[in-house]
Amino acid sequence: MLRKGSEVVRGDREVLLDLDYGGEAQTTESYGSLHNGGFIPPRYLSAAAADDDEDMAGGDDPIYIHCNTKSNQPLPQLGNYFRDGRTKIDFVLVWEVRSRRKRRGKGTSEAPSEEGGAVATEESSRSERRKAQLAQWREKFVQNLTSVGLLMEKEETANEKKTIHFLKLSAPWDVMVYYAEELCLRAPLQAQPHLDLNTSAQVLSRLCIPNVMTEAVPNRPLDYYTCAFRKSKMNRFLGCDEHETYFTNTQRHRVVYEILARTVYGRKKRAEVGVDRLINEGAYTAAFPLHEGPFQLPKFEIRPDELNQRQVLYHYWARWWRWYKYQPLDHIREYFGEKIALYFAWLGFYTAWLLPAAVVGTLVFVSGVMSMHTNAPAKEICTSGASYLMCPLCNTCKAWNMSEICTMAQLGYLFDHPGTVFFSVFMSFWAVTFLEYWKRKMATLAHHWDCMDFHEEEERPRPEFAAMAPTMEQNPVTGVKEPYFPEKTRLSRMFTGSMVIIMMLCVVMIFLVTVVMCRGIISVMMFHTGSPVLRTEAGTIANISSSIVNLGLILLMGRVYTALAEQLTKWEMHRTQTQYDNAFIFKVFIFQFVNFYSSPFYVAFFKGRFVGYPTNYGTLFGMRNEDCGPGGCLIELAEQLFIIMVGKQLINNIQEFIIPKVKAWRQKRTLAKVLGDKASREPRRWEEDYQLVECEGLFEEYLEMVLQFGFITIFVAAFPLAPLFALLNNWVEIRLDAHKFVCEYRRPVAERAQNIGVWFNILEALSHLSVIANAFLIAFTSDFLPRLLYQYKFDNDLNGYVNFTLAHAPLNYTEYPMCRYKAYRDNNGNYTLFYWELLAVRLGFIIAFEHVVFFVLRAIDWIVPDVPESLELKIKRERYLAKQALAENQEALLVSRGRGAATVTPGTSSPASDASFGNMS
Repeated sequence: MLRKGSEVVRGDREVLLDLDYGGEAQTTESYGSLHNGGFIPPRYLSAAAADDDEDMAGGDDPIYIHCNTKSNQPLPQLGNYFRDGRTKIDFVLVWEVRSRRKRRGKGTSEAPSEEGGAVATEESSRSERRKAQLAQWREKFVQNLTSVGLLMEKEETANEKKTIHFLKLSAPWDVMVYYAEELCLRAPLQAQPHLDLNTSAQVLSRLCIPNVMTEAVPNRPLDYYTCAFRKSKMNRFLGCDEHETYFTNTQRHRVVYEILARTVYGRKKRAEVGVDRLINEGAYTAAFPLHEGPFQLPKFEIRPDELNQRQVLYHYWARWWRWYKYQPLDHIREYFGEKIALYFAWLGFYTAWLLPAAVVGTLVFVSGVMSMHTNAPAKEICTSGASYLMCPLCNTCKAWNMSEICTMAQLGYLFDHPGTVFFSVFMSFWAVTFLEYWKRKMATLAHHWDCMDFHEEEERPRPEFAAMAPTMEQNPVTGVKEPYFPEKTRLSRMFTGSMVIIMMLCVVMIFLVTVVMCRGIISVMMFHTGSPVLRTEAGTIANISSSIVNLGLILLMGRVYTALAEQLTKWEMHRTQTQYDNAFIFKVFIFQFVNFYSSPFYVAFFKGRFVGYPTNYGTLFGMRNEDCGPGGCLIELAEQLFIIMVGKQLINNIQEFIIPKVKAWRQKRTLAKVLGDKASREPRRWEEDYQLVECEGLFEEYLEMVLQFGFITIFVAAFPLAPLFALLNNWVEIRLDAHKFVCEYRRPVAERAQNIGVWFNILEALSHLSVIANAFLIAFTSDFLPRLLYQYKFDNDLNGYVNFTLAHAPLNYTEYPMCRYKAYRDNNGNYTLFYWELLAVRLGFIIAFEHVVFFVLRAIDWIVPDVPESLELKIKRERYLAKQALAENQEALLVSRGRGAATVTPGTSSPASDASFGNMS
């Protein structure tokens, strides 16, 4: 039923915000169950009763009405409509009720003892009271939804054990118009041609090169100049006469969800408001908008423009063999909303930028392979024979000849040659340039999708916060009393939570030490086998096996800590969902950063730094501190990065492929049991969507990509192939995520957003950290600077370099006199002058590297504007059109200004002027 008139709308508004609203209580559980699926609101009950007293003689069921379905056949149902075939379904509420007959049968078949019977009776009465409370909340919630003006229709699926109720909701035109203005929905003013937002397509077009990535996707959404919707200016908006199609489905979903989130179902003092809290309380099991029909293509031939939106996304985006095609971002945005579309836009943009990084990294690696035979130090090692007798690597090991590590010395050159230094500089520039151009892309998309001036409205309290807050206080912005939690208590809880985080980080460090000791034990075991092959490859075997163990610990600790961080964030009692999300993201990212990167940081910057020398070895828990392997620390770092990064990607992709299918199978199995004999019929749209998995948001997706971004930037000097593996993973990731959202997830409520939020700040921090990390990696871990300094001081061809880097054991070392070890020390174990010169060069390189890179980055930031010039012109054009469309009658405005000139003092503005031009976009 539609409400008309300002008084009625005002009444709706008062009912919506009145937390103490006490509408009529209904005594039946199946309050919306009608013979023809229609719902008759209580306020129209008396009129219905006067027309048909016989049908309304049910006493406790006054809201039932029998309609003559024979005389008024419903139209064929095509799409998501009520049974009348005309009213759109905007949202569906679902709840399940177990049959009472089953419980009574169990009670009569058993003969419990008196004590057991008393306990069972108490539990049964408590359960009945709880169910009655949930039923009462649902009754009042639906009454208030009806008062707002929503249309409803109910369906049931039942067997002898359980009944599943589906309440379909629809917002009529008057409700949509009212909330469109309140929510500042965008209204079209003038159509404009589609823009080609793909830079690669523009470049290929200018070069006259065929573009295999482009594809004509049918039913592309039109592009408009828009402004904020106003009911008083309705006639100036395009398509205002088409009530059925004027608002998009995602706009309708947003409006209905806004109503559901605001509507009261209980008492004001307990802040019992919103469908989210009702789901948390168990009154409803799900609330979701419907997908636009099936995603499978029809078996008969059909024109592309006749496909529904879901079929278009599946056929042109989610299928695996579309991996090389551009993503239809406008279609994604129209179907899922701006927030999800921005994630896929960022993921696609990031993947495209990985392509040049992967190509350069692969070329650097190939250049290392091709120049291996020119490596003079490796040649010197391989031809040394028994010239260099090396000191034992452990207390019970024997001396060994350096020529035994010939193969590892040659392989080490692949990850430690001048090309890797160039690549680390290249990736530092790549990371910041990528973020600068993403800001331009983000601004373009935000304007293209009408989110440039979007600001989240004053957020309502989270359902968990409202349920657990101890007091009620007045909101200084809205003036409405809301649940309140003392700020001092929250800060104390956050401090306690930070202590828990520090404790968990200490646990990560303990696991790191355990892995280090495990690696040492495996190395000793390999040496004691007596096999020349195992002894030569002992370090490699120990590093690979310990890295696999470390990956398992990382994934296990990540699961444990994510669950712990969720509980800590709930305990901290953040008021809004944004505050909650930011706190949760910060906790999980800090932990995962240490969890994933602690082991690579140890190998890159600490391993081999505290070994000592013969007669004065450093120890940890009685074991000698481990040294870098025969090929150097960079090859060990590359092995760890490959195992951790690639292993994590493989495991995550397998989980993303299998887990949603398992969850969907369980959900389908549950519904199939309820359907019973009816399972053979084709399920209806709401039943099919209820079988799907609830959308879990984008947190895990962003976290996975941000951690990958850290791997390919922070440690890229040691692993030039990291961007290539990231590129291959992301091609798979895009299709996996697309398939999940289109085929396996319930349709999420479309959310607006103008950027990717706090994740961009994290990416910026990682890009700056990568500059510092790569500077230290080149200076202290790579042999680039020692070789460079040796070439400058002694020999440009590096002849005798290996002998120069080996020190003799002190004279008091009697086990293997005059054995060699790698260090710049004299015969007494003191550092040589070359060591101090090299240290000065290393520190100077770090300072010069950081200053040059950061200066160039600031120059790029200054040269590349955040908003393209062409976009600035479009924004000015759109604001001009909005000003023309929304301005009041100019003549009346001038008259009112002329009359008010005598009363308006200089320096003030007239209210009419402010009212006319104060809300332009």
